[in-house]
Amino acid sequence: MLQVSHNSARPLAYGQLRRRGTYNPVYGQVGQFGRTEPLAEVCLMQEMTTLSAVDQLQALRTGAGVASLTAGWIAVTGSDRVRWLNGMVTNSVQALTPGEGAYSFLLSAQGRIQGDLMIWAKPDLLLLETSPAQVENIVALLDRFIIMDDVELNDESAWWHGMLVAGPQAAEKLTAAGVTVRATKLLKKLAVPYAGTDVQVVCAYSPLVPRFEVWSRDAAVLEQLRAALVQDGVALCDADGLELFRIAEGTPRYGTDIRDRDLPQETNQTRALHFNKGCYLGQEIVERIRSRGNVHRTFTSFALTGDVPAPGTPLEAEGKPVGELTSVAAEEIDGRRLALGFIRREALDRGLAITYAGGTAVQAHTPEATAAS
Repeated sequence: MLQVSHNSARPLAYGQLRRRGTYNPVYGQVGQFGRTEPLAEVCLMQEMTTLSAVDQLQALRTGAGVASLTAGWIAVTGSDRVRWLNGMVTNSVQALTPGEGAYSFLLSAQGRIQGDLMIWAKPDLLLLETSPAQVENIVALLDRFIIMDDVELNDESAWWHGMLVAGPQAAEKLTAAGVTVRATKLLKKLAVPYAGTDVQVVCAYSPLVPRFEVWSRDAAVLEQLRAALVQDGVALCDADGLELFRIAEGTPRYGTDIRDRDLPQETNQTRALHFNKGCYLGQEIVERIRSRGNVHRTFTSFALTGDVPAPGTPLEAEGKPVGELTSVAAEEIDGRRLALGFIRREALDRGLAITYAGGTAVQAHTPEATAAS
């Protein structure tokens, strides 16, 4: 459990607590946590899948798949938590009611993305969900801006075990296994009875198919649910299958596609931005870009022809650098090699031929992107 001292971002020993007011341990109970892609990291199930990544992708797009997840969790408590966090992130915190969530960026004063996270509202706290690799940096960054505020940060990542169930049949399969849910495009989390306890179910973001995450403190509870789902024909998926699915959807991941030099509007993740919430860190740059109407580069999907490039491969047009590939699918998707990356808008607007060392790239409008639009 990562904690930070009152005046320093240096981690304290495991189990220590940062205090800025009254701490109520009740908020650590089961049924209060939820998270959503693209922040998940995939853990391999105890039983390894025998399906190829392509077969897993097919199951996720037409049926249902299940995979184990891990996430970083930061609890924000204190009487000033809503006002304070609303001034730190790009989306509206004050608009959230208990059970609602919002995807958001954390920016530098220069408007560059320093991390991404989900914010979940509870009656007595806010929960920040991010990838495990981001927790330490996000806690350190946020801590620097707690001055005279009644706010506490507490890392609770080690408490929870998570499972993803996604696909057109996901709600049906979960309900048949004893976890009653329904598909919705709203970001919600709710406590659902299962196996004599409550599990936390998150209705998560996906541009294509229903996506649910189930969280519990008890790994055995999730293993029981996983076994029931697999018995009912839900495909067991791993990191390779979910990565192929992510690229097919065109969803960027922080640290892979989105880096700390990127601006929010360059990522095409408008769901992370709120333009009527008041001031926040980096807002001036975001508003300046908005007033000018666009940015010079954008994040998009590509279909590649030729050699399979490595992530980081530059894109060129008319002999000049115009972009970069950030993620490349390990397998073909519907007969095409898809990739994600950034490119200058001018190259797209002018319809220039885009190349990379060993091949060509064209902007791809995947079936997933078409369905989401």
